[in-house]
Amino acid sequence: MHTMDSKPSKARRNTIYFDLETQKAAQEVGGWSYIDRLKLAVAVTFSTVDQQYTTFQEPDVDALISQLTKADCIVGFNLKAFDYLVLGPYTSVNLWRLPTFDMLEHINRALGFRVSLDALAKETLRDSKSADGLQSVRWWKAGRVDLVARYCRKDVEITKQLHEYACQNGYLLFLGRDGRVRRVNTPGW
Repeated sequence: MHTMDSKPSKARRNTIYFDLETQKAAQEVGGWSYIDRLKLAVAVTFSTVDQQYTTFQEPDVDALISQLTKADCIVGFNLKAFDYLVLGPYTSVNLWRLPTFDMLEHINRALGFRVSLDALAKETLRDSKSADGLQSVRWWKAGRVDLVARYCRKDVEITKQLHEYACQNGYLLFLGRDGRVRRVNTPGW
């Protein structure tokens, strides 16, 4: 684990932006029904209290869970249907009971379909993800934990920027299947 956790200030809301990468791909464990078998490779958080990123690996999972349980709100993209399933075997904590804002869940509810983090980043922020989950697994298997950590941190940065943009502007943008820029409203974010 890099950097240390700090106790949240009572005067500031402790929002944790969070993402993780896995050691295995879905096809290696029997498909998407077995996300809980993918195993944690790297996780990255950003705390609004200490204003720093923290990188965790599998041996640090207890410190990661501890940080998440102390959050006033955990913000991420597809946390409930992916990240929490990956972390489940590592803890007795019911992660789904933690105060969580899953951006994909809200976008899916608003639109009736899923939009990728990359699609939102490209149109809203004019930025993009640095790779994808399968590339991350290949890096992991090649022993390039540094590249996995860098990729995961970039996803946390994008998630944070998109969430802040949505909170300030009330919408996010993405390219629709028809090739036109579309908008998803984000009231109350």
